[in-house]
Amino acid sequence: MKTRIITVTLNAAIDKTYYLAEVMKGRVLRAEKVLAVAGGKGVNVARVLRQLGHEDVAVTGFAGGYNGRFIADQVREYGIIEEFVKVRGESRLCLNFMDSRDGSSTEVLEPGPELGREQAEEMKAKIGALASQSRLIIFSGSIPRGLPADFYADLIRIASSCGAEVFLDASGEPLAHGLAAVPQLIKPNADEIRPWLTGSGERAVAAAVTKLMDKGIPNVVVTLGEEGALAGIKGRIYRIHIPRIAAVNTVGSGDAFLAGFAYGYVRGWSSENCLRHAAAAGCANALSPIAGDVDVGNYENLLQEVSVETWL
Repeated sequence: MKTRIITVTLNAAIDKTYYLAEVMKGRVLRAEKVLAVAGGKGVNVARVLRQLGHEDVAVTGFAGGYNGRFIADQVREYGIIEEFVKVRGESRLCLNFMDSRDGSSTEVLEPGPELGREQAEEMKAKIGALASQSRLIIFSGSIPRGLPADFYADLIRIASSCGAEVFLDASGEPLAHGLAAVPQLIKPNADEIRPWLTGSGERAVAAAVTKLMDKGIPNVVVTLGEEGALAGIKGRIYRIHIPRIAAVNTVGSGDAFLAGFAYGYVRGWSSENCLRHAAAAGCANALSPIAGDVDVGNYENLLQEVSVETWL
């Protein structure tokens, strides 16, 4: 059985985290510490998959300029297969300013290079080639400038036609268009699920999840930050409860959650077990200063504190 997982980061980035005594507008600020790692949501997913022990992982997307070379080099250092499509222009920086007073995070995300039809066709060919060798392809994050909002839908159809299963972690128009291509899983967060809500509270989220499953999406997972997650898996609704933790940096926790779920999914684990491992990975990421980074010891300890309740 094929076990390769491909993660797709169309708008790859260098994630830079600045630790500041205080974040203040209109002042010169001196960082106490700076961390820089290859990033973008799909890169985060791939890195956590490797940390959890899944060895057959590859990353693709667009990478450009000096930043693109840094991203590709770091991906290889992680032991991940690097399959980026090289483009002109400079891959983006994503800046995260951490305020030491209250632990709050302020992010500034660059737009990245503007692409066109030629790059779109290159990516379609790349996805077709990779999908034929893979069990699962995970599309994550934003679509670069110059590419249409339905680009994920095109890529999902290509991947599916070549025999791979597909997860989609996107928001806004890319998510809305992507639904039409019927991926096996979507993972909106509490904000991204709002277009499908007709009320408030967890029951409204469960109703939205059911609507999305009725559209043919077998797995719909809504992450709710420190409140855990709510999931619809093949017609059943699950509520995932997580422990209270002293979070260091929550950026990338949704990506770690997706990695934990994918790790179990390709191994044929039960829905409850996939969700439990996903939640433990998401929590473990929040204990790291780096986005998309999991200490395996923390992950294993947190597994004992996550519970999955069947609602319906």
